[in-house]
Amino acid sequence: MTGRRVEIVEVGPRDGLQNDPTLMPTDVKLEFVDRLIAAGVRRMEAASFVNPKLVPAMADSADVMAKVPRDKGLTYIGLALNDKGARRAIEAGCDEVNFVMVASAGFGLANQKATPDDTADQLDRIAPIVHDAGKPLSATISVAFGDPFDGEVPVETVAELARRAAAAGAVEIALGDTIGVADPWDVRRRADAVRAAAPGARLRLHFHNTRNTALANVHAAVEAGVDVIDASCGGIGGCPFAPKATGNVATEDVVYMLERAGIDTGLDLGELIATAKWLEKVLGHEVASMLSKAGGFPGKAA
Repeated sequence: MTGRRVEIVEVGPRDGLQNDPTLMPTDVKLEFVDRLIAAGVRRMEAASFVNPKLVPAMADSADVMAKVPRDKGLTYIGLALNDKGARRAIEAGCDEVNFVMVASAGFGLANQKATPDDTADQLDRIAPIVHDAGKPLSATISVAFGDPFDGEVPVETVAELARRAAAAGAVEIALGDTIGVADPWDVRRRADAVRAAAPGARLRLHFHNTRNTALANVHAAVEAGVDVIDASCGGIGGCPFAPKATGNVATEDVVYMLERAGIDTGLDLGELIATAKWLEKVLGHEVASMLSKAGGFPGKAA
């Protein structure tokens, strides 16, 4: 696969930290961002504009965005669940707004107090706000592979939400395996269905490693032609509203696998491993990534 490139969207500063038992101070978050930039990250989810009472780890998102480096080529994504959050993300200077749709009512009512149709309608209302601000709009479909309360999620539901997102002007659609239940064959099936429903939008995949299938799912996504993958340094993360949810697939583990296959990510594996080890110190607990323990290929990375 030499010559192919896969973009890694680093979600550690948002999805990685939102459910960690340690509340990272703002200045340490900014150091985290700096370390990720030093590792070659150019696009990251850095802030979440949701109710701080529900997600206290993200209460300082506006402060973070006010102080992050603004070098050319860096893109900061702000997550929003409603029009108020979208406006806050724009005011804070986010380069891109990511709205979260939900593929099943059980999780949607627990997380956003909304059904799938409600979130699609909400996106229709938010889209003009984001477009008028001149910002790219992306949409993540959460629990796209399974719901912790309702169980199976029909492929047709995910495809219809993708169609609605594209119709609202979302330039990128992410499928979120929020509770880590996806398998590689289902990844291919849902990626194909979303492409058919929203052929003009980029496709991004977001995996959690709750059941140890995340790397296999990344492989399936890449084999299906997906060129944008979410990952979190150290494999930190989880969802406050998903019972037993564990962390995201680890950035360094993904980078190792892809680059061994000859796929370029533009990221420095040694710097990522060093950052994962730094995270263990500042968070006060081990991180889940394997590369932070084993290192890269002998003689190539620390």
